[in-house]
Amino acid sequence: MERRKVDILCVQETRWKGSKAHSIGAGFKLFYYGVDSKRNGVGVVLKEEFVRNVLEVKRVSDRVMSLKLEIEGVMLNVVSGYAPQVGCELEEKERFWSELDEVMESIPTGERVVIGADFNGHVGEGNTGDEEVMGKFGVKERNLEGQMVVDFAKRMDMAVVNTYFQKREEHRVTYKSGDEEEVRDREEKWWKLKKEECCEEFRQKLRQALGGQVVLPDDWETTAEVIRETGRKVLGVSSGRRKEDKETWWWNEEVQDSIQRKRLAKKKWDMDRTEENRQEYKESQHRVKREVSKAKQKAYDELYTRLDTREGEKDLYRLARQRDRDGKDVQQVRVIKDRDGRVLTSEESVQRRWKEYFEELMNEENEREKE
Repeated sequence: MERRKVDILCVQETRWKGSKAHSIGAGFKLFYYGVDSKRNGVGVVLKEEFVRNVLEVKRVSDRVMSLKLEIEGVMLNVVSGYAPQVGCELEEKERFWSELDEVMESIPTGERVVIGADFNGHVGEGNTGDEEVMGKFGVKERNLEGQMVVDFAKRMDMAVVNTYFQKREEHRVTYKSGDEEEVRDREEKWWKLKKEECCEEFRQKLRQALGGQVVLPDDWETTAEVIRETGRKVLGVSSGRRKEDKETWWWNEEVQDSIQRKRLAKKKWDMDRTEENRQEYKESQHRVKREVSKAKQKAYDELYTRLDTREGEKDLYRLARQRDRDGKDVQQVRVIKDRDGRVLTSEESVQRRWKEYFEELMNEENEREKE
């Protein structure tokens, strides 16, 4: 998220049991909900600067949750969803869509909504008859799950935004397992432009690709494709795969090295599925687990040693207070609702509502029941 400048991210299949908020390092906080550590689970990750903007967290189920944020006077609702897979019972699928409908209907008119979900469906290529909710660049033929996505978009007057952008076939489907394919995004490694040598090479190659022109062509689509193609050649593209999670406080070079060896063994096994390569890959997996266990134990030993000191006692109380703050959904109450349930964000309207409330409270006459 930090590298790709993502401030808000919806995550699915977290497989974290519980209903909490948790700092995950690098200035990000995860709000999550799950009832089983082996399946499902949803969450929303926020950049630290937006955590104070959280007004409300709704955890509906291990497939649906939402956050309400106030950003510069605008109410933004972020919904994270994880639809049942193709092989699940129809009843489970209908329950998911019913829960999602309820969340949407609970959001007041005028507030903005963004849904980040894994809907586990194919909406299909083309958009005949569905132009108001999707573009032409879906994947495969539409299946039942994809039709549910389209129907939901129509009910809620929303759009399947990823279908409005044309991509090459190899970029639309980037994960395969047997005959099955999964959609994940790949992109050029634009972050490499932070390096001066990469930036200079990109600048030169782009100038050559544009024929040495100083003024860009009027056709933006052509120019954009030239820029992307130059980026792919000079900077390369990301794999589209998830990176392995790591807690940097115990991470060390031995763990890094063992994971790198495991990746190479996996690549070798994918290219040539011999028994020897399979055993090598399995052994590399065991090696990673051993190194991680050793690294964690060493880090914990050092932590316990420090906690035995006077400074360590102070750290312990500080950690406890920080952990308590991190576990809270709403850090500070800065807004209230009016009589009709609408959220008031401006300081003036909040003060006026408090004034109304106390005037009613202090001037209300209550008759005592007579026995």
